[in-house]
Amino acid sequence: MKGQFFVSLIVILVLVLLPTAAFADDTPSIEFVSPLFGMDAARDGSLVVADSGQGIVEMRKGVSRLVMELPGVVDVASLGRGVMFAIADGKLVKVARGRMNTIADLAAFENTVNPDGGDLNPNPFDLALDKGGKAVLVTDAGGNSLLRVNQRGKIDWVATLPLEDAPTAYAKTMVGCPDAPPDMMFVCGLPEMIPAEPVATSVAVGPDGAYYVSELKGFPAPQGMSRVWRIEPGAQHAQCGASPKCSVVADGFTSIIDLAFGPDGTLYVVEIDEATWAAVEFGLGGVGGTVNACNLAAGTCTEVAAGLPTPIAVAVLRNGTLYAAINALTPGGAQVVTLP
Repeated sequence: MKGQFFVSLIVILVLVLLPTAAFADDTPSIEFVSPLFGMDAARDGSLVVADSGQGIVEMRKGVSRLVMELPGVVDVASLGRGVMFAIADGKLVKVARGRMNTIADLAAFENTVNPDGGDLNPNPFDLALDKGGKAVLVTDAGGNSLLRVNQRGKIDWVATLPLEDAPTAYAKTMVGCPDAPPDMMFVCGLPEMIPAEPVATSVAVGPDGAYYVSELKGFPAPQGMSRVWRIEPGAQHAQCGASPKCSVVADGFTSIIDLAFGPDGTLYVVEIDEATWAAVEFGLGGVGGTVNACNLAAGTCTEVAAGLPTPIAVAVLRNGTLYAAINALTPGGAQVVTLP
């Protein structure tokens, strides 16, 4: 059931209050309606934030303003000079100086084309501008796919991510097998391994022009099995796991929710919770998420910050300042903070 558990995760996390940690006191202070999902660093040094409760928020030098009312927005990418793309209600829209136009119906594409051939459950979730800004890349978390939308609004699929067998032991422990609650008892009867949906949560374009796509890993929500894929620029209809156009460049993560490149080529990888998203899904609470800095050339990743309350997105300014959205799914509690 593609994306079912990820969507359920969003519903659960919005209702959960996680503790707030101490962060740099020079971080801009604003109030969001929440939940937050995505954000981007604009060329002029500002941040644009997808606040699903109200719309697109711009943050500049400690001052924030609502630049477009767009409830339901889940991600935004800035072209500069007040022009940006966003995902809302299953559609790709373009915002330009206070006006909005629908560019493409992403949900309809999944429902009619269904690139990975699985259950129909469109959930376009994250976007990035292709190198040069001539096209928009979109991950469909429900469709396990990476899409490309050109300037005329034509959609095609770039790649699909594969299912992967995952152990169920962790899920069984979380729900308390063999004495799980009645609505979770089905977990106790699962085989040792079952196929897990990849759940494509984020896309970022690397300095090499390639597309980097993250997996959340759906039910049974295994630890340490989320991966980052590299997809060749210009790839079309690549089935990752079988196509030479795709390769895994980083793995061993838990519940990746966002990716972003810094100006020096560092790839930042956000894990929403080290106990997996299902720790909250099953009512056991989380332990906090992590932002990692990865040097892909060296094949190394180090923790930038750990124990973060529900981190869901990062953005990096040209000067290297790293921002993260935390408490991102808590109504009225979301913050955008700087990380060391």
